[in-house]
Amino acid sequence: MTDNIAAGSPTSDIPSPADGYVGDPAVRAEWDKRYAERPQLWSGRPNGVLVAEVAGLTPGRVLDVGCGEGADAVWLARGGWDVTALEVSGVALERAAGHARDAGLDVRWVHAALTEAVLPPASFDLVSAQYPALLRTPDAAAERALLAAVAPGGVLLLVHHAGMDTQQAHDSGFDPADYVWPSMVADLLSDDWQVDVNEQRPRVAPGDGAGAHHTDDLVLRVRRLR
Repeated sequence: MTDNIAAGSPTSDIPSPADGYVGDPAVRAEWDKRYAERPQLWSGRPNGVLVAEVAGLTPGRVLDVGCGEGADAVWLARGGWDVTALEVSGVALERAAGHARDAGLDVRWVHAALTEAVLPPASFDLVSAQYPALLRTPDAAAERALLAAVAPGGVLLLVHHAGMDTQQAHDSGFDPADYVWPSMVADLLSDDWQVDVNEQRPRVAPGDGAGAHHTDDLVLRVRRLR
């Protein structure tokens, strides 16, 4: 779930529904429907792995991929980060922008698919993708987009639910083979990258919400050397 970086100054105002969203309309519609079914889909608190792994990092420019209702983006902005937050769902972005406004924080909101978004290359000190629903393609477009956004010396933090990548296709239509998992990004790493963390660990859940039943995380944290 992700995603124009408008090159202007940070703002908590998002585009109108006729905003020039770039991406698959069906994906946007699917996520808008999911968010519209509940007044709040996620817990409203920042993801535990993000909180743990960002500790000790110097705030800089961060790209929050699949920002949802904005809990991570708001937490990062409050911590001094210059936040760009991407999301495909306009419903989610409206909620996220509202939370940022209520907190008096500035965030750049990006309404496009990750692979379609106009992002400055190699310019983010942190790229955070917490449980993203990134569709897999033969050319590994989403994986390469994540890596391409990281500045030299910067960090990519990719987190997903452990065990989902090995499940069989569901009757509901969910097939793990359709999505990007941390191992696929790790497989693309060259000598330009240093792997700091690549592990499964117990999940520190931020509370209730749609993903609260998952107990373990896959965590990939890599640093771009050059």
